Amino acid sequence: MREPFSDKQDYLDHVARPIVGQKVEFASTGEGDVHAHRKDQLLYVIEGLITVEVGQGVWTVPPRCAIWIPAGIEHSARPVGRVSIGNLYIEKDVSREGLLDCGILFVQPLLRELVLRFVNDTQSYTPGDEREMRLAAVLLDELEMAPLEPLRLPIPSDPRLKRLVDTLMAEPSIRLSLEEWGARVGASHRTLTRLFQRDTGMSFGQWRQQWHVSLALQRLSVGESVTNIAVDLGYESVSAFIAMFRRMLGTTPARYLSTAFAEPRNQP
Repeated sequence: MREPFSDKQDYLDHVARPIVGQKVEFASTGEGDVHAHRKDQLLYVIEGLITVEVGQGVWTVPPRCAIWIPAGIEHSARPVGRVSIGNLYIEKDVSREGLLDCGILFVQPLLRELVLRFVNDTQSYTPGDEREMRLAAVLLDELEMAPLEPLRLPIPSDPRLKRLVDTLMAEPSIRLSLEEWGARVGASHRTLTRLFQRDTGMSFGQWRQQWHVSLALQRLSVGESVTNIAVDLGYESVSAFIAMFRRMLGTTPARYLSTAFAEPRNQP
């Protein structure tokens, strides 16, 4: 299956402009093909939520955030429910050194307006247009300053850890200790602890919480209640789930919803 964002993606990837984009809206269509672009790509989520798989990691991108995907990086994307996306392609020779790696950015108001300007721009372009170059430079400056969101979920490569995380992804409410997981996958507590840090840069507990936050964001984006999410993820109480969410994202689910998922549908 082709990437769900646009049938125009191949064309836009070769347009001779510093920055070119489009706004697209669609409902969930399943997983896209693994592919890469000639240009750097910025996917800004206006409404809804997408997940993007890049290498050994899965990124959850909520509203008012964007994911930066450098040129040549293979990736696939999946919308969650109905989404609206501002999709920018940026020539590599105008990108900055600070944007070499994939990452999720919180999009501040000025950056948002710049993204939407390029997304909605239908006017003809003259090569060397000074105004276009100035706007592109400001957009890139804002990208470099945009705060990073900790929403990447690293996928370990060790076969024992892979069995563990595959099980957790299928049944996220499971609450086993590392000793109990070790008995299942054939490794000691110490070995699993070392492997998690090596393969993901996180402890097992941090990885599990990151997975729960990713799931929670996906379910919050389609209107599910905090109570149902907490129960389904195996938390003893709603307050325990809210405390975990606050530790990971610095705010409660309700406040996150009020700022991130309140984007009006009639925005440009």
